[in-house]
Amino acid sequence: MSSAESPAITTCPILHRDRFIVIVNKPAGVLSHPNTARSTEKAAFEGRYDLDQKCFDSPAGKVWLIHRLDQDTSGVLMAALDEKTAEKCRALFDEDAVQKQYLTLVRGNPGPEGTWLDNLTTIREKGHVRTAVIKGRLPNAELDFRTLAHHASEKVSLLDITLITGKTHQIRVQASSRQHHLLGDDVYGHFELNRKMKKDLGLKRLFLHAHRLTLKHPASGQRLSVEAPLAEDLTKVLSRLGMTPV
Repeated sequence: MSSAESPAITTCPILHRDRFIVIVNKPAGVLSHPNTARSTEKAAFEGRYDLDQKCFDSPAGKVWLIHRLDQDTSGVLMAALDEKTAEKCRALFDEDAVQKQYLTLVRGNPGPEGTWLDNLTTIREKGHVRTAVIKGRLPNAELDFRTLAHHASEKVSLLDITLITGKTHQIRVQASSRQHHLLGDDVYGHFELNRKMKKDLGLKRLFLHAHRLTLKHPASGQRLSVEAPLAEDLTKVLSRLGMTPV
């Protein structure tokens, strides 16, 4: 059977694949994994998904999901091709030994660089997930940011964010709590600004993209850095602002 006819494990663009892992560029609107066993929504990998094992039974064999991105977030998503490798990869994430970098367009100007520390709590009820900052408690969420560009008249900034921790909706909530709402965020965002950016720039979705993942390869131990290019719709928004993606 030729490679063109081989069973697919994903319809997402593949950024890296070897005997042990596969890394894809997940489009916005695609789930990292189905929310229920009977879900018919499009997921990053093919086949039935075992919620307990965090594993897809794809036509080309089993695929173990290592981490996840929100449905509205695009970018680098990693999976393992055997259970032993999955355990090693998940350990790296648990030990914060993986560098996760995101590009996002935010309201205002947070300054050239900095660190955001907060205590976040997440509530799940009636199928909805919401995260909030709790004041007066020790931080459990941390990220570093660097401003790549600022548009003075539109009052928006392009940030490169490195996640130190991995909480649900972390970037969106930490940014919005400082009035630096992510553009296109329909949950925690600045809705008037979202409408303006949709009209002026054609931004129709959340501007949050996981653009780089860096870690030690679970088999070789060599440094591996994988980048996901921005989708055309987000690139066009930056172009209209005169900004250049990294």
